[in-house]
Amino acid sequence: MKKSIYQKGIFSLAIGMVTLLASCSDSHFEEINKDPNRPENATTTTILLSAEKQLIDNIRNENFSLRGSQLFAQYYSQNIYSDQSRYDIPRAYSDTYWSNAYKALNNLNEIIILNTDPAKKDVAAAGVAGTNANQIAIARILKAYAFQGLTDAFGNVPYQSYGNPDPEFQALQQNPENLSPAYASQQKIYQDILNELKSAGDTLIKYKTATTFGNYDVIYKGKNELWAKFANSLRLRIATRIRTKLPAESKTHFEDALAKGVFTSNADNAVFKYQALAPNEAPLYRATVTANRKDFAVSHVLINVLKGEMGTVKVEDPRLPIYATKNAAGEYVGQPYGLPVAAAGLLTATDVSLPGAAVNAASYGEVLQEYAEVSFLVSEYKNWDQQAYINGVTASLQKWGVAPADIATYIAALPKADKANVLNQKYLALYTQGDEAWSEIRRTGYPTFLVKPGDVVWRRTANGQTADYKFQPLFGEGVPLRLYYPPKEQSVNLVNYQNAVKAQGNDDITTSLWWDK
Repeated sequence: MKKSIYQKGIFSLAIGMVTLLASCSDSHFEEINKDPNRPENATTTTILLSAEKQLIDNIRNENFSLRGSQLFAQYYSQNIYSDQSRYDIPRAYSDTYWSNAYKALNNLNEIIILNTDPAKKDVAAAGVAGTNANQIAIARILKAYAFQGLTDAFGNVPYQSYGNPDPEFQALQQNPENLSPAYASQQKIYQDILNELKSAGDTLIKYKTATTFGNYDVIYKGKNELWAKFANSLRLRIATRIRTKLPAESKTHFEDALAKGVFTSNADNAVFKYQALAPNEAPLYRATVTANRKDFAVSHVLINVLKGEMGTVKVEDPRLPIYATKNAAGEYVGQPYGLPVAAAGLLTATDVSLPGAAVNAASYGEVLQEYAEVSFLVSEYKNWDQQAYINGVTASLQKWGVAPADIATYIAALPKADKANVLNQKYLALYTQGDEAWSEIRRTGYPTFLVKPGDVVWRRTANGQTADYKFQPLFGEGVPLRLYYPPKEQSVNLVNYQNAVKAQGNDDITTSLWWDK
C-alpha cells in the first residue's frame, strides 16, 4: 500500500476551490491558501472543504463512474471504444479510485484527530468550525459514506472506525504509520458503519439548530439538522442492503432511523454543487466538454425505457429531454449498448443522444443521496407501499424540474407498486448516481430490461444486408459483481491482500460480495 494513502494529514486543496466559497469574506483567502503540505497549520474548515471535493470527485471521476459504474448500470454506452461496456476493466482504474478514496478518508480522519487532541481541540473549534463533537460527527458521516462506496466496489477493504477499537479497524492509524493495514470483512464494515451513522446522527440531532463548518461545508452549509437526516437516510440504504443477511439488525436500524428523522423532501437532499469556473467544474463536464470528447452517449436501454418502448410504463417519461439530447435528426436515439469494437463506431456522435444539458452542466450538483431514494427504500420496507412509491417518483420528477401538469400525467400512467415497478422507478431516479445504481442492480437483479449476454442490441441494415449485433461480455457473464483490487496492493500489502482473497474469493469481477451471495 503506497505511503501517500495512509501518510498523516496528506491532502490537496486547489487554490481555485475558493470559488466554492462565494459567500465567505476575502479574509478566508489567506487561510485557504496555506501550504497543503503542512496539515498541522490547516484549519478543520479547509480540510473539510478539501475532503468533500476529493470524495465526490473520486466517486464520480471518469474512470470509476463514466467508464465504470455508469456503464455497468447501462445508463451510458460507448461508441468507438467499447471494451469497458463489455467489462474489460483496466486494473489501473481500481488503483486511482482506491488511492483517492483513502486520501479523502485521511483528511476526514485528520478532522477527528484535531478535535480530540487535548493540545489542539480548542483551536479546532474556533470561528465558524463549530464544537468538537459536531465536527467529529460530520467527519464520521462522510467517512461512513466513503467506506460504503469502497466496500461496495471491492468487498473486504482496510477500514477505520471512530468508536470501535477492533484491531481490524485501524486502516488510518497514524502513530506509527500503518502502511500495510489488514482488510476488514464487508459484514463487519457494514455493521460498524450503521453504528457510526447512528452515533453521529444522535449527536447532531441534539444540536440541530447549530451550524458546523459554515460555508466551508459545500453539501449542507453547516446545518446540523440536515446532516442528522443524511446520517439516518444513509442508514436506510445500508440496512436495506443487508436485510437478507442480517434481518434483525437491519430492521432495528431501519426503524430507529425512520423514528429519528430522514429526508422528507428534496430540500433535504445531500448534494455537492460544482462551479462553472475552472478548476471546479463537475466531473462529467470535465470528462466530456473540457476534454472535447463525445464517445459516451445515453444507452439505447435508457432511451427506450424513457420513450415508453420498454419497461412497465407505456407513456413517454418527462425526464427524457432532461436526461438526453436529440440527435442531429431531431430524435432521441440511444447508443446500442456493448457493441463489438468493429461496430461501435458505425454510429457517430451526431447519430445518437448525448447526456442532457442539465446533466452535463459545469455547475451540476452531484447527489450523494436524495429524497426519491429514501421513498423507494420505505416502499420496499413496507412491502412495496403505494404512497411511498408515488412519493419517490414525484420527488425525482420535481428534482429535475418537470412541470406539475406533466408530473400528474406521468403519475396517472404508473402501474401499481410492486417489486418490479418500484425498483424500475428507483433505477430511473438514480440516473447519474452510477455507484448506487450498480449496487442496487447487484442486490436486487432489477431492472430486468437491462441487456444480457446474447441479447441483440442493434439490428443494422446497410446495402441491402441486415446484421444483428449481440452483446457478448469480454469477461464474466453479466454485470460485474465487484472491481479488481489495485495491483499495488500485491506489492506493498501482499499478506493482507492474500488473506482478503482467501476469505472473500478470487480477485476478479465475477466474485460476489458478502451481501450479494
